[in-house]
Amino acid sequence: MSSGRFLQNGQRIHLVDKKSRQYALTLKAGETFQYSGETIQHDELIGKADGSLVTLSRGKRMLALLPTLGEYVLKMPRGAQVIYPKDLAMITIWADVYPGARLFEAGTGSGALTMALLRAVGPSGAVVSYEAREDFARTAMKNIERYLGPVSTLAVKKKDVYEGIDEGDGTFDRVVLDLPEPWRVVPHALRALRSGGLYLSYVPTVPQVMQTVEALERAAQFGLIETFETLLRTWNIQGRSVRPDHRMVAHSGFITVARKVEPGLWGSRAAEATQDGQEEEREESMKSEDES
Repeated sequence: MSSGRFLQNGQRIHLVDKKSRQYALTLKAGETFQYSGETIQHDELIGKADGSLVTLSRGKRMLALLPTLGEYVLKMPRGAQVIYPKDLAMITIWADVYPGARLFEAGTGSGALTMALLRAVGPSGAVVSYEAREDFARTAMKNIERYLGPVSTLAVKKKDVYEGIDEGDGTFDRVVLDLPEPWRVVPHALRALRSGGLYLSYVPTVPQVMQTVEALERAAQFGLIETFETLLRTWNIQGRSVRPDHRMVAHSGFITVARKVEPGLWGSRAAEATQDGQEEEREESMKSEDES
């Protein structure tokens, strides 16, 4: 038997057809997978190598795969809307989540972002996650344990982060937020983060971004504030037929990043704009005097 990973009883796997459509199932000895009038016994899948080609009862062939994290989050059960893989990738890089980091997250939602953060901090790191809704927290823990197994580096707490962050007190390396009103968490994040630590929030609309950036500026201890969105366009490559796909994952959310620093270098952008305007007026005045 070839080396590699093998499909095991209790694992979440995906069956993939030739059109790349994916069907999720959890392997259970003695059970049967049914698809469009065709079946295959779970016992026939258990023990197969990851990436094996299997044949259903009427001859349909499919690949049996252990899903990537990106594939898994799109098919897993959910309570809250999940963050798309394109944004999960950007969040882990722009928040600079590294092995061994101590990280605070809110809210847990369905657990997609939590899983990405757990993998990034590794076994030597720690993630504390607040979720106000108990049903979301239960769904998230099921999704996380189904994919990652039992995790000792995660603490999920039923708490409202708008009321404050109990842990931390200047010891968190990163604060990552997926909430409707992240600007309300900025003062709490300021106290929870260490100097040089990174803040990141994810919101879907421009008004939310504006209020978040304003709160970061008012705190007077966040610098290097940036906001961006990620657009993903896939391409169809078939011989000489090369074109972008007709559909793309365009806007899904805005990511705002800031860094906790010693105050003094940056003021608020409004104040800086006023100062820049005053300097321009002085330069124009001096120029007029010289010309006269």
